[in-house]
Amino acid sequence: MSSYTVQQLSADDGALMNALLGVFGEAFDDPDTYGTRRPRPAYLRQLLGSDYFIALVAREGSQVIGGLAAYELKKFEQERSEIYIYDLAVAAEHRRTGVATALIRELQRIGAERGAYVIFVQADPPDAPAVALYAKLGVREDVLHFDIPVPPQQQAS
Repeated sequence: MSSYTVQQLSADDGALMNALLGVFGEAFDDPDTYGTRRPRPAYLRQLLGSDYFIALVAREGSQVIGGLAAYELKKFEQERSEIYIYDLAVAAEHRRTGVATALIRELQRIGAERGAYVIFVQADPPDAPAVALYAKLGVREDVLHFDIPVPPQQQAS
């Protein structure tokens, strides 16, 4: 049984965020996206210090074994917010030990502190473990997701 702690990252935790990016790259089998063009330290410092980005890591000693990246979205129709889990992953050898649930529970605590009314997350249907986890913790909604490309910026002449 693993013994781990869950911690919210702050502006000074760039090294832990980089370790989390490694976990994401391995877990999602996408090392290029999460490893080849990592953000500069100043960018990570600004992101981790912002009031809209939430990064949590699960650590076993000094090793990052999982984590999540989420965004708080301030609403306009009422004074409240939603939190979107953008990425959540746990290293293969630590899965099915409660790490992902502990990360989400900590995010729920943070969301309550911030006045959020809901946390939402997307899951791909073939990812049965993720679907099962989220179904255990929340209510499923069947929605369609669309990626709308942003045209490249025009060069000033």
